[in-house]
Amino acid sequence: MNMLRIENLHAEIDGKEILKGLSLSVKAGEIHAIMGPNGAGKSTLGYVLGGRPGYDVTEGSVTFDGVDLLALEPHERAAAGVFLGFQYPVEIPGVSNVQFLREALNAQRAGRGEAPLSGGEFLKLARAQADALGLDQDMLKRPVNVGFSGGEKKRNEMVQMGIVDPKFAILDETDSGLDIDALRIVGDGINRIMRKPDKAVLLITHYQRLLDYVKPDFVHVLADGRIVRSGGAELALELEREGYAGVAA
Repeated sequence: MNMLRIENLHAEIDGKEILKGLSLSVKAGEIHAIMGPNGAGKSTLGYVLGGRPGYDVTEGSVTFDGVDLLALEPHERAAAGVFLGFQYPVEIPGVSNVQFLREALNAQRAGRGEAPLSGGEFLKLARAQADALGLDQDMLKRPVNVGFSGGEKKRNEMVQMGIVDPKFAILDETDSGLDIDALRIVGDGINRIMRKPDKAVLLITHYQRLLDYVKPDFVHVLADGRIVRSGGAELALELEREGYAGVAA
């Protein structure tokens, strides 16, 4: 059974159509990479799946574990196990990482009918995830992403993902702004948290380099609002050699 099934998805923002009949199926245990030129609709796809306001679906359907994903509010999608990682993680002044992450996790647990974690239980989990991602534990006490470098923001986002432990992760250009060491650390984090038979990943990226660490089962080329070509990991290497113009034609 497909964990995620997208059929003929059309979506627009401010009246401009961005997704123009996109279809995609993702099964549990799979990692799918979405590649494509700027303006193709990659981030729009992530925002539509995550439920960001202002992105209007005009046609098509999306089901997640057999449930109409588009009928769920963003917090309901999160409680169902959907995680959206941002290309540019936002800063939240005045809200500590620990406070933000504990509230996020316990809100999701409440949505699933589970008991909240105690302060001690949560801190043990948060410290373990921070250590695994090489994030200084002092950063857990700082305001969310405030004063963080690009690499620290991405590692912090992986800590968030490890704590909420989603079923399905949509990661929008997680490799953006990462140096070689940070790229390896983030790639290892994605594999550790999400490469499991009951989880799946939609990895949105411009470049092959992240796929050296997170080996995809499938690679899809998104151009002009629809998937125009799909293949295995070798397709990403072809894109690296030839660019999008020839492959997406």
